[in-house]
Amino acid sequence: MASRFGSCVQYFRCLEPDKTLEINVEDYAREHEEASRNIQQYLSNPINAYLLVKRLTTDWKRVEELITQDVGKSFVANITNSRSDLKFPTDEDLNGAAVALIRLQDTYKLETAQVARGVLNGVQYSTGLSASDCFELGRQSYHNRDYYHTVLWMQEAMDRLQEEQNATTTSKPDILEYLAFSTYMQGNVARALSMTNELLELVPTHERALGNRAYYQKEIQSKASQSKKKRGEDGDDAAVPAQHFTVAEEKVKTWEEMTERERYEMLCRGEVSIPLEVQKNLKCRYVDRGIPFLKIAPFKEEEAYLDPRIVVYHNVIYDEEIETIKRMAQPRFKRATVQNYKTGALEIANYRISKSAWLQEHEHRHVAAVSRRVEHMTSMTVDTAEELQVVNYGIGGHYEPHFDFARKEETNAFKSLGTGNRIATVLYYMSDVEQGGGTVFTAINISLWPKKGSAAFWYNLKPNGEGDFKTRHAACPVLTGSKWVANKWLHERGQEFLRPCTLENQTADEADVRH
Repeated sequence: MASRFGSCVQYFRCLEPDKTLEINVEDYAREHEEASRNIQQYLSNPINAYLLVKRLTTDWKRVEELITQDVGKSFVANITNSRSDLKFPTDEDLNGAAVALIRLQDTYKLETAQVARGVLNGVQYSTGLSASDCFELGRQSYHNRDYYHTVLWMQEAMDRLQEEQNATTTSKPDILEYLAFSTYMQGNVARALSMTNELLELVPTHERALGNRAYYQKEIQSKASQSKKKRGEDGDDAAVPAQHFTVAEEKVKTWEEMTERERYEMLCRGEVSIPLEVQKNLKCRYVDRGIPFLKIAPFKEEEAYLDPRIVVYHNVIYDEEIETIKRMAQPRFKRATVQNYKTGALEIANYRISKSAWLQEHEHRHVAAVSRRVEHMTSMTVDTAEELQVVNYGIGGHYEPHFDFARKEETNAFKSLGTGNRIATVLYYMSDVEQGGGTVFTAINISLWPKKGSAAFWYNLKPNGEGDFKTRHAACPVLTGSKWVANKWLHERGQEFLRPCTLENQTADEADVRH
């Protein structure tokens, strides 16, 4: 994408001097230079990723308008054709980048002002956002009917507008319009009316604001009348009292009182640690599984949890293998899908944001080696396993809490494979992640953090074939960096003598977890 910055700069150099266009030239040139130093590192910062998409969508449209005024439509048509050839991002891409940044803001409890300054979790990553950049985040939130974040980002845009003065194309009336209505949608009618009046002082003929003011006044009067009736008062309407809002003391919830979402986000932030009584029973060991090669170079096994048993193997996928797998997967990447439990069809879902590709063993010896190494880690066969799924989580990439196995009502899941349910999961970590990107288990409250070269392993099914609901897990959003993983899902067929079934019954506690 850095090359697209370069193309933009080239076009601008051809134009007649114009103050606004000159500012745009400087912005594009500066970011092009910064991105060119290390494209991967530049785009691993979610603020930079959002800014890049914004520069090539809404900002570029504004530039085209200015060029039309200065140079003419034929020149713009030429640029537009080149833009199509370069595959510029779309408005949908812009919305996705904005949503991803806001998701990170929520999950990791990032203050709006800190994000606007380019600071993520106390680390300064970029130069920050302008009033226009903050305004666009608010506008995208508004289009998604997310009025809470609209207010946050429009207010930040307003604060920055005061600092930037004439160095921005964003106007105070534009901000006030979005801010007032979103404030109304959050229930503060009096504040919405106040901001609408301020807007009308600046633009007295603003039609939408005039209509909204009348509506807000009517609603305030209606509420005042209803309040008086409840108190049994008569007489003429008095002046509407100012609305007062008090912040109630927030009750500290116990872990059991929290929603799964709240637990998930706390785990992603690393705010939960394994109890000492559990930690003291966890062990690290060398294992050889009776395999001759492993007697020379045994696996390094670390227990992360005991019930269900979750282990991490260190240094089990090598840099050369990782590079081969990434190189093969990238051209095939598509938006990751989930399976519809009613129809069995694969479909895109907002709770899973990542790119994935599937690799077969016969395609390369490194793919075969990584797949077959699973047999050594698990003592099970991969002959009935799924192909190696390679996944890349970029800006805000995540996968909300889910099970890897199919539940009883999901009768069509894995039906086409004919190999039964997913008995176990092996998750290879193929990159370190600077911030975020953990794998968290929301039923047992543990977090695993990506470490390049390691792999996590757990059984999805208990020995009696029932699904283990304690294995419910999620992939946390990537805050900074890029997360690469590879999944190998083993199925029941072929494991009959390698992991024999038992008559173990499901306990009452486990039944509670399911519900």
